[in-house]
Amino acid sequence: MSTRYAKSEQQLARARNVIPLGAQTFSKSITQLPQNVSPFFAHRGLGARLWDIDGNEYVDFNNALCSVTLGYCDADVNTAVAQQLEAGTVFTLSHALETEVAERICKMVPCAEMVRFGKNGSDATSGAIRIARAFTGRDQVISCGYHGWQDWYIGATARNKGVPAATSAMNTMIPYNDLPALEKALAQPDRPVAAVIMEPMNVAYPAPGYLERVAEITRAAGALLIFDETITGFRFSKGGAQELFGVTPDLATLGKGIANGFPLSVVCGRRDVMMEMEEVFFSFTMGGETLSLAAAKAVMAKLEEQPVVETMNARGTQLVRGVTERLTRHGVEHFITISGHPTWTFLNFSDADDISSWEIKTLWLQEIFERGILSVGSHVINYSHTEADIDRLLQVYDEVFPILRDAIKQKSIRQWLKCEPLQPLFKVR
Repeated sequence: MSTRYAKSEQQLARARNVIPLGAQTFSKSITQLPQNVSPFFAHRGLGARLWDIDGNEYVDFNNALCSVTLGYCDADVNTAVAQQLEAGTVFTLSHALETEVAERICKMVPCAEMVRFGKNGSDATSGAIRIARAFTGRDQVISCGYHGWQDWYIGATARNKGVPAATSAMNTMIPYNDLPALEKALAQPDRPVAAVIMEPMNVAYPAPGYLERVAEITRAAGALLIFDETITGFRFSKGGAQELFGVTPDLATLGKGIANGFPLSVVCGRRDVMMEMEEVFFSFTMGGETLSLAAAKAVMAKLEEQPVVETMNARGTQLVRGVTERLTRHGVEHFITISGHPTWTFLNFSDADDISSWEIKTLWLQEIFERGILSVGSHVINYSHTEADIDRLLQVYDEVFPILRDAIKQKSIRQWLKCEPLQPLFKVR
């Protein structure tokens, strides 16, 4: 057992006795983090840094799975939450914060005319699908990207254990930037489509005219267009990817960074569609929980008053340029590429010389963790990242990329690994 992660490994063993996989989230578990070389448990975070329970410090480029937009323990958000805590968290009656935050969302997000709140992104995407089905009187769904754990979506993936086959059959998954696939899925006369739900962007930019054409042919088929902006909202621009690309959906879902790590998600969109929620059952005891709403109000105020998005874009652009240059300089561009929006980029690993991408990624994780960088394959920028933080990441890549190159060239990757390599997980993007 590595002494660097001794407490994490001990805590993991303890957790697995009472928690399946030892974690509440797949992306924080042994499915994504190799044992004996990974930090599994956090102690605290501040700004762009996280400390694990062994006391190791990291520059965090995962940021709670894209949930932290401003930085850990943002002072303005924490102050707003502390003040609200003195007045209470959840009540017998609704609270005015529900309206105040909804009004801010309607002001900021192009498609938003009405708003409802949930807690997780899966709440919001499932609510959007339910009201789309109610509004259109249709059952079939076309999806593109990742949309959460609920049956309607996950049933169409490899992680469909426990989902009825009839439910799985109502979701057709299509590739991104593939208009013929969308047209084919919409053209099935015995499968009328209620909604096309998609991440407006994740790994790749939309091809010229792609999103515009998606909106056009979706609506021509009598279906609603839903943008899942759980990650892209309040990140790609103040109004999300729909504002950045100039394409307004009928409905959108928001979450993650809206409350800088406090649990809140959103369904918003056209008034006539959203009014279905006066009859469609979408209700949570904690839907109007005020600490998260106070956090969201503070986040949106900061988005409007400070150059949050602009700063994240600048840091991300610095990162992309630096990584791109190093991929070439160190001769690893044939098995590692970088893609995505500057505020949310991906390192894409490919098989090389009969060595699997999973072995390569495992070695990459092992080496970056040891050098104080936290990521699971993407670079999620928050407002508190500094130029020095980006420089530190690039310095680490100057050390790690040659290790990967030489391990592959010498076919010695297993000699470098201090753990068993990760196993393939279902692909969502």
